[in-house]
Amino acid sequence: MLHKLRCYGLKAHIFEKAPRIGGTWYWNKYPGARCDTESLQYSYQFSKELQDEWVWSEKYATQPEILKYLEHVVDRFKLSESISLNKQITDVIYNEETKLYQIKNDQFEQFQSKFCILASGCLSEPIKPKINGIENFSGEIFQTSRWPDKSINFRNKKVAIIGTGSSGVHVIPIIAEYCKNLYVLQRTANYAVPAHNRKLPDEYVKNFKNNYKENRQKAKELVSGFLTHYNPLSALEVNERDLKKEYDKRWEAGGLAFLAAFSDITYNKRANKTASNYIENKIKEIVDDQEVAKLLTPNSIVGCKRLVIDSDYYTTYNRKNVELIDLNKEPINFLTDHSIKLKNREIAIDSLILATGFDAMTGAINNINIVGKDKVKLRNKWLNGPSSYLGLMVNGFPNLFTITGPGSPSVLTNMIPTIEQHVDWIGDCIRYMQKKSYHSIEANLDAETSWVKYNEDCARNTLRYECDSWYLGSNVNNKQRIFLPFVGGLPTYIKKCEEITRNSYEGFRFFN
Repeated sequence: MLHKLRCYGLKAHIFEKAPRIGGTWYWNKYPGARCDTESLQYSYQFSKELQDEWVWSEKYATQPEILKYLEHVVDRFKLSESISLNKQITDVIYNEETKLYQIKNDQFEQFQSKFCILASGCLSEPIKPKINGIENFSGEIFQTSRWPDKSINFRNKKVAIIGTGSSGVHVIPIIAEYCKNLYVLQRTANYAVPAHNRKLPDEYVKNFKNNYKENRQKAKELVSGFLTHYNPLSALEVNERDLKKEYDKRWEAGGLAFLAAFSDITYNKRANKTASNYIENKIKEIVDDQEVAKLLTPNSIVGCKRLVIDSDYYTTYNRKNVELIDLNKEPINFLTDHSIKLKNREIAIDSLILATGFDAMTGAINNINIVGKDKVKLRNKWLNGPSSYLGLMVNGFPNLFTITGPGSPSVLTNMIPTIEQHVDWIGDCIRYMQKKSYHSIEANLDAETSWVKYNEDCARNTLRYECDSWYLGSNVNNKQRIFLPFVGGLPTYIKKCEEITRNSYEGFRFFN
């Protein structure tokens, strides 16, 4: 966004609360952290030179490699002079007289801006569980989403980890290798498919880069923005042999493309059951102890929650030093200074890891005191669920943009190209306003309401409401249950944005 605005001759500045750039790839530096999108697709496309010069080493890049890439981008385009680190924004307040935003940070510095763009991330506000006695625990406590900038030695230690979502699935196999005992405390099992990560062959990289433009365009035309093969067949119209053959092929290939095995997996319960049965049978094959395998089996809808990409996760439970604990049967009563007291037993531990997820999509935004017209606070407007137009703007908050905000495809798609699509739209909108001598832009309430309803209708026509997930905000106490990202697919969304722009930004109002 900064680079785009600079290219348009605009003055812009980034405020970042972390001590380094990188966002989620700075904070989430726990052992085993890596992207679940293939590296050659998880990159910027605004610069051909950048695409050509950067070399990814693995199919799925690790956190350190992605962070190094982002820092390279900042250096290459000389962006650091317009980035202030260690600056957490606390207030964004619209002044109706000056028509400017008054912006404050945690160091009591104040700024004014005509436009304010929230690029606070979809998964950037961690959830810290409320556990009785946690303040009395004398051992080390780590949160995957706030991992410290230092090497942690778990060798010969007794470690407990709470959570088996994506972060937990990534970190558990790594720590299990060298800790004395690992106690995995699970409330809800998640479906995981193998990553089959590998070094990228030089010839493969060369061929992909030679066709980067075509590959990018093809990906943009697919529902998820991932370049993969979507099988047009229904899981219900093939025989058992062909069904297994397709799932075997997807399992061996690895990655999120498993959900593209058949066209109706995310829409039809019977079709979905064929996918869940396949994964559940794999769990039984991999895990030696069938009681443990049973605990690891979600018995739910595949893809209702985010599908997890793993490396040796299920095989980890064959290790003698790993124990899986069902929190539904053995809830945590409290922590002592050296142990976890469960319902019927006490476990001595040296370290506790919290892999307990995020207040997704809205958490980071609601942490800021954002005040719009008529002194309406955004967090109050969103008490019954977030409302926005296209996930880009909110009625009552002129010139306030959100990148991958609620109501946009964001986390259901390849995030980097999706972010770029928002960056281009916002940059072009501001440029349009300059040419027309408009001072402000605001989403119309009826357009906002219609968009929220449209997304809800789309979501309810899928299987997305068949489970409790962070897509719905179900993992946050007292958060309104509403499907947060746009579920209609990236091509539909891009087409809608383009139509709105062609129609002189239909659904928005401009002010001189």
